[in-house]
Amino acid sequence: MGMAGCTFSAWARMLEQIATGLIGYSICSAVLLLIAAFTVYATVEQDRLSRFAGVALLIGLALLQLAHWGHLAHADSVMASKTYIALLYVVAPAFYLFFSGALQPQAGERWMRLLYFSPALLGPWLAPALAVPLAFLLGFAYALRLAVLVHRLRGQRTRFRMEMAVFAAFAAISLTILLLGLASPLSGMHAFVLGYSISIGLAFLLAIYVLLRFPDIAGRTADAVAVAYAVSTLSRVDRDGALARLQRAMDDDKVYLDENLSLASLAAQIGLSTHQLSELVNTQFGVGFSRYVRGHRVEAARNMLLAEPDASVLSVGLAVGFTSQSNFYAAFREITGEVPGRYRRRQADTTTG
Repeated sequence: MGMAGCTFSAWARMLEQIATGLIGYSICSAVLLLIAAFTVYATVEQDRLSRFAGVALLIGLALLQLAHWGHLAHADSVMASKTYIALLYVVAPAFYLFFSGALQPQAGERWMRLLYFSPALLGPWLAPALAVPLAFLLGFAYALRLAVLVHRLRGQRTRFRMEMAVFAAFAAISLTILLLGLASPLSGMHAFVLGYSISIGLAFLLAIYVLLRFPDIAGRTADAVAVAYAVSTLSRVDRDGALARLQRAMDDDKVYLDENLSLASLAAQIGLSTHQLSELVNTQFGVGFSRYVRGHRVEAARNMLLAEPDASVLSVGLAVGFTSQSNFYAAFREITGEVPGRYRRRQADTTTG
C-alpha cells in the first residue's frame, strides 16, 4: 500500500511538473503569436471580427494558464474566481469565431456575432459547480458547428487533407477539454487544472508546429473554402477580357512581386469584385488565388536563382514577393518538390555536367 502511494505521488509530481512547463510554454507562445498577428500575419486576408476573436483567444488562454499556475504554485482556488469563469466563457466563442472565419466565406463583418460573448457576462454569477460544466457544454456546441463547416469542405479534401488533419487534432484536444470540464465536479479542482493546463499546452504545441511546418496554411485554407463555396459570379462578365487583364497584370506588370498583394487589391486593379476574381482563377487555372500567386512567385524565383548565382536564397525569396524565408521554402517545396538551395545546386550540376 505504501509503495502504491509513493508511486501515485511520483506520478502526480511528474504531471504537475509537465503542467507547469506547458503553462510557461503556452504563455510565451501566446505572446509570440500575438506579435506575429500584428506583424508577419498582418497582411493575411481575414475579416476584422475573426482577427479580433483570434487575439481574444490568445489572451484568454494565456490568462487561464496564469490562473492555473497560481493554483499549482500557491493552491489558489481558480473556480471560485469570477474572472476565471468569465474567461472560460470567452475562449469558447473566440475559438469558434476565429476558426469559422477561416472555414467559411464572410459576408461583411457581421458584428452581431459579438453576442456569442454575452454568456461571459452571466456565467460568473452562477455557482461554479454549474458554471464550469455549462461553459464546456457551450464549447462543445461550438465545436459541433465547426465540425459541420469542416464537413462541407469534404469535396476539397484533395487540397484540404492536411488542414483537415489539423482541425481533427484540435477537435480531439477540444473533446478532451470538454470531458475534463464536465467531470470537474467529480474529479476535483486539482485534477481539472492539471488536465486543462496540459491540454492548452498541447494545443499551443500543435499551433506552433503547424505554423512553422506549413506557414502558408491560411492561404491554402482560403483557397479550399473559396472553391467549396463558389457560386458563379461571372455570368455577366467578359471572361476573356477579364482573363487578359489578369494575365497582363501578372506577366507584364508583375504585380506578384508586391508582398502586400491581396485578392482585393488585384481585383480592384483589373475591374472585378473579389468573388469574381476568385472564381475566375479557380475555374481557369484550377487553383485558389493564393496558390496562383505563389506559383508566379516560385517561377520568378526559379529563374532568379539561376540567373543570379551569387544572390542568397533569402534575398531571392524576398525579391519575388514572399514575406519570409519560411513562406518561400514552403511554397517552393510545394510547387517544385525540393527546397530552393537544392534546386539551384542541381540545376548548376546539370549545366556543368
